[in-house]
Amino acid sequence: MSVPTTVLRERVRLSPVERALALLAVGIARVLANRSPRRIRALLGRVRSGARPATAEQAAAARRAVVSVSVSCAGEGCLQRSIATALLCRFHGVWPTWRVGVRVDPFAAHAWVEADGVPVGEPHPPGSYRPILSVPPAGDDGA
Repeated sequence: MSVPTTVLRERVRLSPVERALALLAVGIARVLANRSPRRIRALLGRVRSGARPATAEQAAAARRAVVSVSVSCAGEGCLQRSIATALLCRFHGVWPTWRVGVRVDPFAAHAWVEADGVPVGEPHPPGSYRPILSVPPAGDDGA
């Protein structure tokens, strides 16, 4: 029996506090990732309240931390990774744009975060996926 493996390419050294916050974000994201899309969007919409928009640097740092503490987030777990990244940003008082989107040929779904209008840490160029769910920083969507 073979098992897919994940190489932790983005592993960074974290302080004990930052590691604990990243692990907390990953744990919460794991639970949320099993909820319906509507419920995830609603919960993230409430969590973002009061946060400033994240910069690309802040979102990238959160993504690196999440990927460093979780093999699931470092691999194919884009939904959990994107939720955890957004939550870790929120723990620091900022919020990226959280998105879920699809492409048609070949069909694929993907979840990611954006800051400053650009996908953060994604191998796909902007526009590769058509967003179908978004939770931008409060105020960017009339909230």
